[in-house]
Amino acid sequence: MTTTAPDVAAARTGAPVLEVRDLNVSFFVDNEWLPAAKDMSYEVHPGEVLAIVGESGSGKTQSSMSLLGLLPPNGRATGSAKLAGTELVGMTGRRLQRIRGADMAVIFQEPMTALNPVYTVGFQIVEQLRTHLHMTPKEAKARAIELLEMVEMPSPETRFHSYPHQLSGGQRQRAMIAMALSCDPKLLVADEPTTALDVTVQAEILKLMRDLRERVDAGIVLITHDMGVVADMADQIIVMRNGEIVERGSSQDIFANPQHPYTRQLLSSMPRLGASDGEPRRVPVTVNELGEWRPEGREESENRPALIAESLEITYPKRGRTPAFKAVDGVNLVVGRGEVVGLVGESGSGKTTIGRAAIGLVPASGGRLEIAGSNLAGIRRGDLKKLRARIGVVFQDPGSSLNPRLPLGESIGEPLFLHRGIKGRQLAQRVEELLDQVELPRSMRNRYPHELSGGQRQRVGIARALSLEPEFLVADEPTSALDVSVQARVLELFQELQREQGFACLFISHDLAVVEQLSSRVAVMQHGKIVEQGPSADIVNNPKDPYTQRLIAAVPVPDPEEQKIRRERRDALLEATAAQLAAEESARSATAPPPQEMGTPEPGRG
Repeated sequence: MTTTAPDVAAARTGAPVLEVRDLNVSFFVDNEWLPAAKDMSYEVHPGEVLAIVGESGSGKTQSSMSLLGLLPPNGRATGSAKLAGTELVGMTGRRLQRIRGADMAVIFQEPMTALNPVYTVGFQIVEQLRTHLHMTPKEAKARAIELLEMVEMPSPETRFHSYPHQLSGGQRQRAMIAMALSCDPKLLVADEPTTALDVTVQAEILKLMRDLRERVDAGIVLITHDMGVVADMADQIIVMRNGEIVERGSSQDIFANPQHPYTRQLLSSMPRLGASDGEPRRVPVTVNELGEWRPEGREESENRPALIAESLEITYPKRGRTPAFKAVDGVNLVVGRGEVVGLVGESGSGKTTIGRAAIGLVPASGGRLEIAGSNLAGIRRGDLKKLRARIGVVFQDPGSSLNPRLPLGESIGEPLFLHRGIKGRQLAQRVEELLDQVELPRSMRNRYPHELSGGQRQRVGIARALSLEPEFLVADEPTSALDVSVQARVLELFQELQREQGFACLFISHDLAVVEQLSSRVAVMQHGKIVEQGPSADIVNNPKDPYTQRLIAAVPVPDPEEQKIRRERRDALLEATAAQLAAEESARSATAPPPQEMGTPEPGRG
């Protein structure tokens, strides 16, 4: 049921840039029209951010894509949507092409699939500029580099000639934003613009969007399920469920006094940094400040940790013109039996490499790595196979880790058949028990991965990982792609299973709020090294390392007032860090000898 909406336009003067009235979107499936969005009405004014929030399937993305004429062939839109007085619904052909990219632009959720992989990002920005504006190639290139500078792309002249795969996720998103803003659009649609980004990159992108909103005075429609991002950006909020608007209002009103039960559910499902009870969780091992564990005469005891890494180094060898790269450098890390340890850091920090090494997919090039009492250095293939029967792994994307050709029952039962030879009725019974444990209907054993939602597939991935009752589990970003309420239930289920089975776990994530909720201890990685580790409450509430401080300051919280304070603190922290780096660089320059004293070549020598 749709709630009565306050008049958003009353708070603004001047005409709205976007007026949507009674918009309906539906898709023709199995000889009938199925509604995706029903009777949507809203306005967006210049310089205003309207957040449309809701979980997958709520209709938020399809309703916005209908404005740009980007529905699939079996989709249709009815009603009215006017951009600066021009009707968009039903517009086709060249008129729509002239508006898209010029007056109305979109930032897609995954820039890697939205950018053309065979052209450089500079070429793609220039192409858009020359399509909509009368520019020479030289003028368009200069404008493209200026746009890359505007979105704070490092080395914009160099990145102009880079292909999408040569950029990091944050850099690709910056290139996408530069392209979207190239023609100064009146309306910007941002579809989950930060979902797959690290928290520090996400904070930079959100800051960039805030700055650009003031610079170009464009209206922004922000589509997301992350209430922390909404608290950071939105002026007005629309909450959608099952294609309908269930609540709307100002950001302050929605967060301070949500009316609809679904809105309250969304807000309560969001893990909050620093929300733990503060009581230390059970830590089954003694670890010093260097992350080292000493057995103290218990070398062969049952208390020996599930994972011991001592001065661990992992190097990816040289391949062709790509030089060798040390991904992990001198890491000391311990995971006690029955303990959950969080490993956090940005993309490229080396945390996933450690997880891959722990299950024998990447060899250690130095130091020691011991899993469940077995040293992986030089381990034989047969011994590694036996060890893997005692290790489980939950991948980030269950859709790609499950075999699409196998029914779910076979995927779950495969490890039992391969490692223990269980088959027939005994195997079927065990698969049903595992489905019960992850709270999925037994009937799903005959369904295929594409027939399940993301949360259901992740539960299947957990059931498969726990099928052999492992001593040690590696969970690599298992909830990063899930809606907040689905994530909350999966995390609750994970905690219940960990308490029941008592497995040790290395939980790899860039979401500090999730890690704090699950872990007794946290290790923070940067550039292949662990810069800080300790009890979760200490790391979150009293971080010592400057990198950890920046990481925690970048996490958005679902409270506009608190988020404003955190944002100001983060900006001040970044300014202080930049000033310190500049002072150190100045000091190095002052103490460096002049060029002639550093050794000039003798005459006749090159």
